[in-house]
Amino acid sequence: MQEIIIDKEFERILPKLDEQTYAWLEENILEYGCREPLVLWNDVLVDGHNRYSILKKHGLPINTINMEFDSRDDVLIWIISTQVSRRNLNPLQLSYYRGLHYHADKRVQGTNNQHVQKSESGQNDHFHGRTAGRLAEQYNVSPKTIRRDAQIATSINAIGEISPDSKLDILSGKTQISRRQLQELSSGKNETASDVVRQIEEGTLERRRPSSSTSSTHGDSTSNTTDHSELRPWELQFSKMTDEFRQVLRNHAKADDTDSVRSALREYIVMLEDLYQSI
Repeated sequence: MQEIIIDKEFERILPKLDEQTYAWLEENILEYGCREPLVLWNDVLVDGHNRYSILKKHGLPINTINMEFDSRDDVLIWIISTQVSRRNLNPLQLSYYRGLHYHADKRVQGTNNQHVQKSESGQNDHFHGRTAGRLAEQYNVSPKTIRRDAQIATSINAIGEISPDSKLDILSGKTQISRRQLQELSSGKNETASDVVRQIEEGTLERRRPSSSTSSTHGDSTSNTTDHSELRPWELQFSKMTDEFRQVLRNHAKADDTDSVRSALREYIVMLEDLYQSI
């Protein structure tokens, strides 16, 4: 029997199935068998961890296929691209995995271009910019969203290095923390990952509400009809989001760019979800 190696990073990259879903999968395999082979890379399991645990538990035959990858980062990219579409993920989880994809892709690009001559020092920046644009098309969001997702992934991983449980609680939604807090955490200006973990463990972490300084700066698009001094923070944030979204729609509508309009709508929905969670 082929030895199957479990890599903890690959195993934990996606959230565990809840008990009900796992039980349904187990019942389905016992009744119909495991119709999809497990995917291995040099004997390391990269797809099918839940199925593997069920097959081992019941002593059932295990079918596998081997795939070739150039590096661990290529494996991570494949897992994210393949598995995320199969899971019902919350908005923060989607941001996290898009950010992971971006970081892994950048490392692959850096490896592929490590022999670029110094006279072409701007080449890596060029590739990184293309990475954000390419992933934006793949996930139907904007390049700006991909870069924000990369900051979020950096912060969540930093938290996870200190407390894996805190990371899981954030991704599951059990611990509420805003995207803005995670983005700021990646810069290390206001607080560190250790600060956040301590607050989570003490139960003192509070979602930071949108600041009143985020009021619209786009000319007088709302100043003629709205007294911003009387608005609550979330109203100011909503006003700013709506003004920006309106402008984006106008620009893309003129070009009759349906794909860009859909991308803008998707990003707006994510922003609304984050605002909803912060109220």
